[in-house]
Amino acid sequence: MARFSNSLIGVLNVITLVLSIPIIGGGIWLSQRANTDCEKFLERPLVALGVFLFLVSLAGFVGACCRNSCLLWLYLVVMFLLILLLVCFTVFAFVVTNKGAGEVVSGRGFKEYRLGDYSDWLQRRVEKASNWRRIRSCLQQGKVCESLQNKNQTWDQFVKDNLSPIQSGCCKPPSACNFTYMSGTAWIKPPGFNSSDVPDCNTWQNGQSTLCYDCQSCKAGVLANLKHDWKKVAVANIIFLIFLVVVYSIGCCAFRNNRDDNHQPRYK
Repeated sequence: MARFSNSLIGVLNVITLVLSIPIIGGGIWLSQRANTDCEKFLERPLVALGVFLFLVSLAGFVGACCRNSCLLWLYLVVMFLLILLLVCFTVFAFVVTNKGAGEVVSGRGFKEYRLGDYSDWLQRRVEKASNWRRIRSCLQQGKVCESLQNKNQTWDQFVKDNLSPIQSGCCKPPSACNFTYMSGTAWIKPPGFNSSDVPDCNTWQNGQSTLCYDCQSCKAGVLANLKHDWKKVAVANIIFLIFLVVVYSIGCCAFRNNRDDNHQPRYK
């Protein structure tokens, strides 16, 4: 029982070691098959995450099962830094996503979104040209507006539809534009139309590759979606943090066992 912590740490790291292999394989597969910017963006983080898990798990396994105090100490340091990083990220995620909410539009089943309602940090991220170019490309390649285009709804059906934040912000003009409805992604803009009150009305184009992808409302829709996802990630992080703290505590017990075993022969 005194060495149960070493065995448990060894088993946990074997599981993590095995899980890291398909993660690395998935990243390598994406690097060879990726055709879109979104897929190419994922390949490096996947490979880096897989390699990180593999090395850390290997150090933990060897350190615990082979009673190597140096490797186990390195494993505990990395685990401590990971716990600290996750705590910081979780707090940061809650802070930056605290602001911003969709606005209910009278007579509509969907909400509309304004970029200025979100935190300054998030606004700067989407307004940076290089970031938005990548996001815009992902939205187009992901065909987020295609389902709305294929519905062929009447006006009454459209206004009652529960659009996602990205569909509401990127696939149609803002309701304040008062354009004439043709379909979910096709609207008649009066000739020579120019609005100083709602700049997104001027940005809107009927071309399926343009639509409102460069609108402020589209960026706000992306942030609304991001806020929702980050909230879920933050909750998952809290659960993961509890697990990491438990593993870290077991690892500390295993490290103490290793140290006692290494010092015991001296007393003998």
